[in-house]
Amino acid sequence: MTGSNGFEPQIIAFCCHYCAYAAADLAGSMRLEYPTCIKVIELPCTGKLDVLYVLRAFEDGADGVLVAG
Repeated sequence: MTGSNGFEPQIIAFCCHYCAYAAADLAGSMRLEYPTCIKVIELPCTGKLDVLYVLRAFEDGADGVLVAG
């Protein structure tokens, strides 16, 4: 996922346990790969995502945040 200038964005993905996280887990079981610059955080539900989690991700150096339900 590195661009032509060598920049590799750090992405934090907040994923719902029953939907998006299950899909990411299945992808791992099937030995599919996704970029290492994506860090997956499991949530009980995306409805439980607090805006402070998103802000903290950016404070800690994330270049982008993905919320998947």
